[in-house]
Amino acid sequence: MEFKALAEAARTCRRFFEDQPLAMGDLEWLVDCARLAPSGKNGQELRFTLVGNGETCQKLFALTRWAGALKDWGGPHPGERPTAFIAILMPQTGKELTCYDVGIAAQTIQLAATSRGWGCCIIQSFDHQAVPALLDVPQDMKVALVLGLGVAKEKRVVAPMPENGATTYWRDAEGVHHVPKRSLEDLIAARF
Repeated sequence: MEFKALAEAARTCRRFFEDQPLAMGDLEWLVDCARLAPSGKNGQELRFTLVGNGETCQKLFALTRWAGALKDWGGPHPGERPTAFIAILMPQTGKELTCYDVGIAAQTIQLAATSRGWGCCIIQSFDHQAVPALLDVPQDMKVALVLGLGVAKEKRVVAPMPENGATTYWRDAEGVHHVPKRSLEDLIAARF
């Protein structure tokens, strides 16, 4: 797939084929892709906790919150929940560059997942006390992000920005998830 098409397809996914779980080897492949991504000063301070399909996956799902903009939707229903998670860990005393590394790793994993037809939801809305306890996170580390993963069940598309400039995503009557994006011209501040 051409890279721009991959970037356009890599929208947040919130519904998965729960009967098609990802394997631990799939999660390892995703982290291996992130391992190769740039890292500030090549510090490579991030660590990853892999959660495959099973009891821990179900417990972790219960500690996450999904799609705040979809007020009439409480998150993935049974049969549409993620079949795996990757928690991105960073040092408790992480420097500013480490925070950038978290974003780079998350986006790399999302693009890699999309390249295989999998969906990824980057989640920062989770129980910040219960998740580290569940995942036995070392004292000197913290969970920066949790990525929900699985075989993508929903169609996600980029939509033109509405005239009112609202950036809120929505679902149409067929369940297609629309994500408004500003035009290229709106984003370019200057040309020299």
